[in-house]
Amino acid sequence: MSTTTTSRAGRAKSSRPGFRCTECGWTTVKWVGRCGECQAWGTVAEDGPAAGPRTTAVQPVRSAARPIAEIDVDSARATPTGVDELDRVLGGGLVPGAVVLLAGEPGVGKSTLLLSVASNAARGTGGQDARTVLYVTGEESAGQVRLRAERIGALAPTLLLAAETDLATVLGHLDAADPALLVVDSVQTIASAEVDGVPGGVSQVREVAGALIAAAKERQVPVLLVGHVTKDGAVAGPRTLEHLVDVVCQFEGDRHSRLRMVRAVKNRFGPTDEVGCFDLSESGIEGLSDPSGLFLSHLGAGVPGTCVTVTLEGRRPLALEIQSLVAPSPLANPRRATSGVESQRLAMILAVLHRHAGLRLADADVYASTIGGARVTEPAADLATALAIVSARSGEALPSGTIAVGEVGLAGDIRPVTGLERRLSEAARLGFTRAVVPAGAAVRAPAGLQVAEAHHLAEAVELASAPTGDASRSR
Repeated sequence: MSTTTTSRAGRAKSSRPGFRCTECGWTTVKWVGRCGECQAWGTVAEDGPAAGPRTTAVQPVRSAARPIAEIDVDSARATPTGVDELDRVLGGGLVPGAVVLLAGEPGVGKSTLLLSVASNAARGTGGQDARTVLYVTGEESAGQVRLRAERIGALAPTLLLAAETDLATVLGHLDAADPALLVVDSVQTIASAEVDGVPGGVSQVREVAGALIAAAKERQVPVLLVGHVTKDGAVAGPRTLEHLVDVVCQFEGDRHSRLRMVRAVKNRFGPTDEVGCFDLSESGIEGLSDPSGLFLSHLGAGVPGTCVTVTLEGRRPLALEIQSLVAPSPLANPRRATSGVESQRLAMILAVLHRHAGLRLADADVYASTIGGARVTEPAADLATALAIVSARSGEALPSGTIAVGEVGLAGDIRPVTGLERRLSEAARLGFTRAVVPAGAAVRAPAGLQVAEAHHLAEAVELASAPTGDASRSR
């Protein structure tokens, strides 16, 4: 074969279209129905010609490598944002050059929160000097953002606003303004003219994120990115987006509730087990240093069908009230409805109550719900859910000031849970007087809180129903 024929074959091979997974970025030279990396179906799409092997030229070193002990750490210290709950999640504030991705459902309050952060930085709150902040909006017009800023009191002289969707123009604004903080709302709406694909596509999101990250690292400017989510709650776009940024925060909340929670999914500068709580209202969004009151409705009086537990959101204990309703059912298959409680967990608890506590509910509709739009995801709330159902069935309220913490096993046993001492301390702070907990928990009871230990679910039901002071095995 001649040299000309070989070069033509090489060019034909390199111009062959390539395919890329929209979820994880895996590439292949031919289309397949299932991604070979993340095993997702229907996510492989054409992504332009397949790139052949490239040779990277060696470039001269701009700055010599230095011993690690001589590296200046002052430039890597976090600056508070002026929003204490957000600083809790970020690990103290924003680090120069850090790129933070805040993802959440539409209308949850992402833009409102970041507009407040931008206003605080522009005004110089938290002991900082007033700084220039650039807010780039690609979803709304400048007038809409201005109206929101006026409504929440976020107008500041050094807060610059630009409504742009072109990446090159955004970088031009960055050069012209030279801000101390950049906010982009959102990364899926910005597109580059040098890359094929629609805004929000795999190639566009990768190019936009890469350019903004490079600018942030070069200028040592923190960047806050707003990200969309899919119907499953995952960050939209390629999975490489989460790997490229420094911090990934998830904004959660029920649109019918004022409560909002921000939790760090990934954090290179701090812990990932902290949760920030916010109250979203017409006047803006405010941090909640003590959000337990939002999840309680009957703290002082006992009501049939209710039981209070203490959950752990990260390292923060939150008192949470679980309500249940048991009603006769005219249906052959009674209803099992939940709100804030996992339906599979409720079905398991009902089966354990029937088998090990003698509570027959085959002819009744059972409803379980939480207060304030909270969601119960940890097994430590199993015992409170079971006691709420028992109370709803009997029509008798649990003694006032009672909480229950524990995981219910399939054998009817009450299993230990983590962080029990923190949970009991929170219960005592809120004024509760008695707690039903798993037996064998070597914790010290806080002052004013009577702790009753239970080995079995039936025993826990008996202890929880006993008048205060009469429960056995209490300390």
